[in-house]
Amino acid sequence: MNIKVCGITQLKQLQQLDGLNIEFAGLIFVKDSPRYVGDKLDKEAVKNADFDLKKVGVFKNPEMIDVLDAIDEYGLDVVQLHGEESPEMCEDLSDEVEVIKVFNIDETTTDIDALVADYDAVCDYYLFDTKADGETGGTGKQFDWKILSKAKIEKPFFLSGGISVDDIAKIKKFKHPDYFGVDINSRFEKEPGVKDMGQVLLFKKSL
Repeated sequence: MNIKVCGITQLKQLQQLDGLNIEFAGLIFVKDSPRYVGDKLDKEAVKNADFDLKKVGVFKNPEMIDVLDAIDEYGLDVVQLHGEESPEMCEDLSDEVEVIKVFNIDETTTDIDALVADYDAVCDYYLFDTKADGETGGTGKQFDWKILSKAKIEKPFFLSGGISVDDIAKIKKFKHPDYFGVDINSRFEKEPGVKDMGQVLLFKKSL
């Protein structure tokens, strides 16, 4: 089970996650997010750090040049696209890094395979998150995972949206041949952008 811890704003916490053998760490480049990396992380230090984990840049409807600049400045290994980015943009970025395309799920979503079809050939992973009250990303809420169980998907995917240590049994019970990992964020924080590493460690050990 792969774990992605999103919303990191401190170099020390990146180092701690690497020490815990967490596989992915998300850096948010969305300016209106309370977890926006902004000037909180030293670009050179992040780029030059010798991490085993993959550094994931999280974007929402970005300009291509801004993503390319962040890949270069922070040494990103993966880009996560959280908006209405086109398959063409995913394909172009996949020449540079691995790409995670996010799909936001709510009670009106009925056909996962139709939702992802245009992106099948142009990204490396999917991430399924919750859309709640018109908001996407960081909602702290869960969608009904059963909708994924009924879908083929046929690409490694992350579960996201309001996951906490209380969901261990539910995570273990969930089955799908392409189920790759979980994405955790707000339910593991002391404050926005500052993770409770004790909770992260407990979560990892319990899976």
